[in-house]
Amino acid sequence: MASIVDRIKHYLRSPQGQRTRAKAQRLARDPRTQAKARSLLARLRGGKRH
Repeated sequence: MASIVDRIKHYLRSPQGQRTRAKAQRLARDPRTQAKARSLLARLRGGKRH
């Protein structure tokens, strides 16, 4: 049985995995998505909510 890391690597090499990866990279560059991520991390760390 393949390990979870091997299964993830296999998925990322597939066409669907490539599309998912491209979408994640595009979202990561979006300033609105970055702001949401910073807000979530601040809440998880116990920071102030904005």
